Order: sequence, then structure tokens, then C-alpha cells
Amino acid sequence: MNTLGIIPARYQSVRFPGKPLVIIGGKTMIRRVYDRCSLSLNNVIVATDDKRISKEVESFGGHVIMTFQNHQSGTDRCAEAVTLYQKSHNEPVDIVINIQGDEPFLDPVMLSHLSKSFNDPEIQISTLIKKISSEEEIFNPHLPKVVADKNGMALYFSRSPIPYVRNIEKTKWAGEYPFYKHIGIYAFRTEILMEITQLSPSSLEKAESLEQNRWLENGYTIHVVETRHESISIDTPEDLEKINSMEIM
Repeated sequence: MNTLGIIPARYQSVRFPGKPLVIIGGKTMIRRVYDRCSLSLNNVIVATDDKRISKEVESFGGHVIMTFQNHQSGTDRCAEAVTLYQKSHNEPVDIVINIQGDEPFLDPVMLSHLSKSFNDPEIQISTLIKKISSEEEIFNPHLPKVVADKNGMALYFSRSPIPYVRNIEKTKWAGEYPFYKHIGIYAFRTEILMEITQLSPSSLEKAESLEQNRWLENGYTIHVVETRHESISIDTPEDLEKINSMEIM
């Protein structure tokens, strides 16, 4: 299977403009993400609408594709990027992995696990989950949670704690049930990616502000792969200051 890793990267961000170009330990964030992905994937591109990001990627020998500005999500940007990639390279892409551009310490093993899940021909979409160990994470609305069936297929994603553990004090939930958080890296069969980006926003997506619920609500299946590796994202300037002070480069 021909797998393509795509890193959507926007310069404009409400909470952190210019985020892909911030310096972390002497390298830009987008370069750190690209380098980490390249340890696992043979084909990696950055999909951006900004020439400053394009110039940076080209400066370190990375591959970049320019996309439209007005995409509503990274998923939409990936769909355009893989279309352009297939046309320019005259070869089909079987699997697309949508990689967050603000996770400079991504473990490449996570991408390998996602790729391997497509050895099962029934898998349409695959994503990562990690067991929650703290009460704070369970009740954090900024951290999406997920419940899955016995076959490893997601049932629902929510910003609320799911499931609700009845007759148990909330302070004890973490020890009573295995809660899982969602790690927002997705892998798609290319034809599925093209289909889901044509769907209209759904009611559950709007309620939770989680686009993956749109796919579930329209009958698509999402396979979940459990990982033990942590994902550290940088969403704000404060996050960057914290990372730089940790000296984990």
C-alpha cells in the first residue's frame, strides 16, 4: 500500500498566529513534526496556504503542496493535498495519514501502528486512543473522550466524560472504569477521505464540535488503536513557554 503522511499547516491561528514557524530547541515546529514523521513514513508532505511556511519546508528539503485558504478543517486540506499529489506524481495513494502540525514530539511508532491497521481490508478510518489515568483528564472538556465496541470500533466521541459511571462518586471514576482520550491523528483510505469531505456538518458534530462524529453519524466506521505514547500539542504561546522550559528536546 502506498501511504502518504500529510501535515496540514496554517499560518493564521486565532490562539497562536504563526505557530508552525515558532522555534523549539533551534528548529521550527513544522520541521520537528516533519522530521519525526519521516522516521516512520517514506512519503510526507506539508499542506499549507502560506508561502512563509512553504519556504521554510523547502529550506530543509521537505516536500510541500500549496492548498486553498478557505478550508474548514485539516481533513478538508488533506483531501485537496492528496488530489494534487496524485496528479503531480501520477500514482495512486492508498492510505492518507492526517498528522497534527503542532505536535513536535510525536512518536513515529504511533504512525506505524495506524498504518498497520489497514492490513484489515474492512478498516475505513483509523485513529489513536490512550487510557486516561487522572480525574483531571476525565473532566477536561478540551480533551475529547471516546468509547468503543468489543471489535475496536468507535461508538462515540465526546467532550463530556463517557461513559457515566452510575452510583460511584466522580472522584473515584478513574479507578472504576477504563476511560480513553482521543489522540487526534487520523488515517483514511483515500476513497473514504474523499467521501467524508463531501458530507454536510451533522447535528452531533455541531453539538460537540468534533468532526469525527459527522462520520459516525453518516454510517462510517472508525477503528481505534490504543497507544501508550503521549501526545504533546502546542496550542498557545503559554504552551510553547512551558515546553521550552522543560528541556525535553
